[in-house]
Amino acid sequence: MKSTASIALLFAGLAAPAFAQTLPETEINVVGNLGTTTQSKLLETPFWTTKVTELSGGAVKARFRPMNELGLKGAEMFGLLADGVMNITTGQLGHHSGHDPINDGNDLAGMSSNYDQFEAASKAFFPILADYYRTKLGLHLLSLQSYQSQVIYCRVPVEKLADMAGKRVRTSGASQSDFIAYLGGSPVNMPFGEVQQALEQGVIDCAITSTVGGYTSRWYEGSKYVFDLPVNFGAGATVANAAWWDGLDPTVQAFLTREIGALSAEMWAQNRREDREGIACNGAGPCSIGEPAGQTIVTPTEADLALQKEAFEKGVLPGWLTRCGDVCKAAYDKLAAR
Repeated sequence: MKSTASIALLFAGLAAPAFAQTLPETEINVVGNLGTTTQSKLLETPFWTTKVTELSGGAVKARFRPMNELGLKGAEMFGLLADGVMNITTGQLGHHSGHDPINDGNDLAGMSSNYDQFEAASKAFFPILADYYRTKLGLHLLSLQSYQSQVIYCRVPVEKLADMAGKRVRTSGASQSDFIAYLGGSPVNMPFGEVQQALEQGVIDCAITSTVGGYTSRWYEGSKYVFDLPVNFGAGATVANAAWWDGLDPTVQAFLTREIGALSAEMWAQNRREDREGIACNGAGPCSIGEPAGQTIVTPTEADLALQKEAFEKGVLPGWLTRCGDVCKAAYDKLAAR
């Protein structure tokens, strides 16, 4: 992993920004999410490298790099942001839930069974998380985003959610592990890059990732079934260093708040579209990004949705509250009252 000093040096030497009449000249050091994703390639990267300067009349310029290009794994990003190594970053909330379990609050496994429910939870959670970031972490929350739904890929036949019983399932994060454990499965901690081979060799029976991510990573070479029920959605956030943010001219704050909000809306729309295409690509198609994988797509029933809710209420939620304590109980009470 790059040291704090070496990462800071990567942001040195920015050229002087062009004169702008309506906004003061502002330079921003930005670390983006995983650069291999379509969200990064199609939306985040062009926003910071081109669009933000155009929209500001040349006044606002960003030095932008995706986290993987800096040798970062994800979990360290908000800490580096709080230290002032960067000004703004976008990251996955699940990467930070080990240190601050409240980060799982809008995307706990089993909490939302569709995008509308997840988006409603995210909107309700925003002020709760924003207050926690300000008071506890020295961060300023700018927006919350989604990824595609996180679904279950299996090499063995599955017909219903209850079939997770007895299965070895690669999970990502504590709430996914609690979800699978409640269903009677065995959660397995495994790096993403090892999953395809582990499925193919029978080391694991199933694994959870996004509808597009599993397809583009060729999990279908080991899996044969995709259970099309969102376990969760891979929530993300764009966050600023609070001290840096507070030092900005108010006109720049308003500009960035508005444009990052618009970027977030584009991300939500893109992920809703790609979510369904990911399922089609894993199944019989149509697929614009490759050949259909021909896996069996299993559609959940009302009984599956009822079991999902039960697993959340009796397995996932108690585990989260135990890890997080009073701060998360208060946060969940506010969410439940919405």
